[in-house]
Amino acid sequence: MSILVIDVGTSGVRAAVVTPDAEVTAEHYRELLPDSPAGGLVEFDAAAMATVVMEVAQQALADGGPVAGVGVTNQRASTVVWDRATSVPVGPALGWQDLRTLGDCLAWRAEGLAVAPNHSATKLVHLLDAHDPDRTRDLCFGTVDTWVAWVLSEGALHVTDASNAAITALTAPLRTPGGDTGILGWDAALLERFRIPEAMLPTIVDSTGALGPASALPGAPPICGLAGDQQASMIGQGVVSPGPAKITFGTGGMLDLVLGPEPPAFTERGAGGTFPIVAWSDGGRATYGLEGVMLSAGTNVEWLRDDLGVIPTAAASHEVAAGCEDTGGVVYVPALLGLGTPHWDYGARGTMVGLTRGTGRAELVRAVLEGVAHRGADLVEAAETDAGRPIEAVRIDGGMSDNATFVQAVANATQRPVEVAPVTEATTLGAAFLAGLAAGTWGSWDDVAASWRPRARVEPTARLDRDRWQAAVAAAGEWIPELSSLDF
Repeated sequence: MSILVIDVGTSGVRAAVVTPDAEVTAEHYRELLPDSPAGGLVEFDAAAMATVVMEVAQQALADGGPVAGVGVTNQRASTVVWDRATSVPVGPALGWQDLRTLGDCLAWRAEGLAVAPNHSATKLVHLLDAHDPDRTRDLCFGTVDTWVAWVLSEGALHVTDASNAAITALTAPLRTPGGDTGILGWDAALLERFRIPEAMLPTIVDSTGALGPASALPGAPPICGLAGDQQASMIGQGVVSPGPAKITFGTGGMLDLVLGPEPPAFTERGAGGTFPIVAWSDGGRATYGLEGVMLSAGTNVEWLRDDLGVIPTAAASHEVAAGCEDTGGVVYVPALLGLGTPHWDYGARGTMVGLTRGTGRAELVRAVLEGVAHRGADLVEAAETDAGRPIEAVRIDGGMSDNATFVQAVANATQRPVEVAPVTEATTLGAAFLAGLAAGTWGSWDDVAASWRPRARVEPTARLDRDRWQAAVAAAGEWIPELSSLDF
């Protein structure tokens, strides 16, 4: 039987039914943009999110139900706090991009506490200090997966899965090789330091497994899959064992790969600039992976469209870039928000070098697409360094995966075959697989791996100049030194 997936992203909520043949049907989407009341602040109305979740889920069920189970995938680290008795949020929820806790994080870093503004821990402390300074109220904390499960179960479930819990910065450290292979638990010492009542935290559960009925939905199907969006995207592209890696090229870009039951030796950031993640947990045992981060990907195409007016639509970037064979020596570094993996230079800024009087519109657009592709190659190289093994192929999804010129540039930059996901948002398939493994729609992880059917496989046809790329990156670096000195 089919699976209902609820995918809560940064800009909207999608509900879809996924069939046993891994076909996405009965898809409904509602835009739900966060608010930015001031620079660096990103918040959203969790009550409005709950309403939209119910609307699109009911519509998808009406078109494609009944279903055997429900899978939930979500923007990670965004933080909601609500009253346990009334289910009313105490105030605006804080989005993962919110930077209002930056100063606190710098102070905590000086104390040796490895927390960053994007971690849920810092956002939770801020909300508690604002709405429960004495820590006397009976409140609940959750990331978006927790909040959605609470809403769907009418308050019966207060849970989060290990892939989401690991990014809160409130869990026990990743175990050392040879240690316990169980899923994570909350770190009592950190909770005490941050004055977070343990009673308000959700129970950490497996990413796949029956949790309880979604009693708010028709037929009350069981909720049986939870995962952060990047982990779900990885699973949706069949990256469930060591070998390939996936990159999601959306507004930003994320590379994820599987290591296996043994985590890396590092607990924060590897020498290559990637982070350890919990890929998923199943049967009380965690599978670990690595993640590399590109701070801006599709944002650069939006810049061409919305700010420069160089292209009328994002899709037109393919046609315009195809108007020239190469960039004519122009190199663009897509550092509009700084550089993530492997450089971690928040003071780097977007840079275009090699311009001549002969540089035209086509060369400009192609340089932007190739710059994002170069950043994809950076992520691959960093992940190989930290994983200690080669990456055989790159699987991609996200909006930029529809751009043929860009996909070829990724193959040429990485010098690896690029396989394009059958759906633009592979998160939907990943959440369906997690729920379907518990519900019996799919029998094993081998079935998930075997379901991978790319809509295109693109081989390298040329080699982008990585030496010239590195020179351009050096020119873009440390443009704002005070930001370059930040270490998160």
